[in-house]
Amino acid sequence: MEYDHDYFKGKTAVITGGAGGIGRAIAEELLESNVAKVVIADINEERLTATENELKEQYGDHIKGIMCDVTKKDQVNALIEMSAEYFDGSFDLLFNNAGAAFAGWFSEMEDSDWQTAFDLNFWSALYGIQAVLPIMLEQGRGQIVNIISGIALVPMANQTRYAATKAALNGLSLALRTEYWDDNIKISSATPGTTATNIFAAGGMEEPKETQTPRQSASRILDGVVRNIRIIYGDDGDVSAGTYAFHPEAQDNYDEYLLKVTRARREGETAF
Repeated sequence: MEYDHDYFKGKTAVITGGAGGIGRAIAEELLESNVAKVVIADINEERLTATENELKEQYGDHIKGIMCDVTKKDQVNALIEMSAEYFDGSFDLLFNNAGAAFAGWFSEMEDSDWQTAFDLNFWSALYGIQAVLPIMLEQGRGQIVNIISGIALVPMANQTRYAATKAALNGLSLALRTEYWDDNIKISSATPGTTATNIFAAGGMEEPKETQTPRQSASRILDGVVRNIRIIYGDDGDVSAGTYAFHPEAQDNYDEYLLKVTRARREGETAF
């Protein structure tokens, strides 16, 4: 999808989970859009260093990698502080992208499993928002994009933690959107769509047959950022889910579809 690359010219951005997948793709798209500086944050030091070096070689000295465990509030605070120093006074965009597709049946989950999922998929984004808002309020502008998932719109069995955490993040995003609208701070949720990344393997699932590339997802997300869309849909499937998932006349169809998925997953099959 084409978008207005000029919107990002001269801007600065932080991307959590930025050393691979959609995070890296967003960084690449921004660098090709002539941003001033990008920070990619990641917990995987080896991958972070490799990505930083590769992108510097391709795009020049406009990118910085910062190690960060986003489940730790002090590390997120440090990430935002170091990024602000690197940006030298202009903090334009924060992409809360770090997350995981936690799988497992509800009956198998302990409280600690739920804590782990919320720490990564919800609290990490909340920490980022808390840390960056004072900077954006002082400068009188800013934009925050929280990467959710289509699972927040169509919750599926065997992914209760994933669905709950992403739905919570979506609710937070949309409530904050109007709360800070008059402060000239734009806040959106964005689904990545069904995208070929390692999130499926990490969540114990096979990758669906029909996927888009991370760059395709990133370009669609950035188009929504330019247009300040409330919920940015990463592919046409997510547009359909956003349109019909809670429509009263579509409830029976969704029950039928999701029950079919549930039964297949109970048989050990990969089903979406």
